[in-house]
Amino acid sequence: MKPRPLFDSHLHIIDPRFPLVENDGYLPPPFTVSDYRARTAAWPLVGGAIVSGSFQAFDQSYLLAALRALGERFVGVTQLPPTVSDDEVLALAAAGVRGVRFNLRRGGSAAAADIGAMAARFHELAGWHAELYVDAAELGDLRRTLLELPAVCIDHLGLSRAGLPALLALVERGVRVKATGFGRVDFPVEAALRDLHAANPGALLFGSDLPSTRAPRPFADADIDRVGDALGDAGARAVLCDNALAFYRVPARHA
Repeated sequence: MKPRPLFDSHLHIIDPRFPLVENDGYLPPPFTVSDYRARTAAWPLVGGAIVSGSFQAFDQSYLLAALRALGERFVGVTQLPPTVSDDEVLALAAAGVRGVRFNLRRGGSAAAADIGAMAARFHELAGWHAELYVDAAELGDLRRTLLELPAVCIDHLGLSRAGLPALLALVERGVRVKATGFGRVDFPVEAALRDLHAANPGALLFGSDLPSTRAPRPFADADIDRVGDALGDAGARAVLCDNALAFYRVPARHA
């Protein structure tokens, strides 16, 4: 792995001390803060984003504990119900949460019908973005809603070859995309990275997707080098670090 500053924009912490909910009969094995630190000890890591999974539903206790443990250069992307109060959102924002996730693929989050109102409200209240785990080929009429929102990010390169044209159209209009889950997609990753980066050099945010729950092929360190192979040194610096620092509003002083 070539030593480049790395902001891990997509990781999961699975701590059995806190509530976990079976999703389609699946309950993930533990992957604690200590596990994450051990797994990434050799990386030039400058921060990251802890993302709530379907199996965590609306629990915030695990996320708040993980943010405290990992420190101020880590932020959170959480799942919330539409009934959440403004005070709860502001408290989460003060703890480091930067976005709300809508898990349309696995569930455990608010529904697609809630995205427009919730995302607009949370952005006005706390500057949060909306994050979607969805096959980009299945966005349908939701594309119009997303383009009306101030800040949107799509997980895992939109997942499918069939969704790439729709994803590229969104990126051209300012939507961000997680360059994560390379073992989850059904298309050549390097070509997709080049096309998306060319459409908007600020769009792609690399993440490890650790511990790669339910991925057909889990993350490997070589996935980091694939970004540099596809985009060169300048593009890799943007995708591996700088784009995420800007998007999550994390100071770049240590990068």
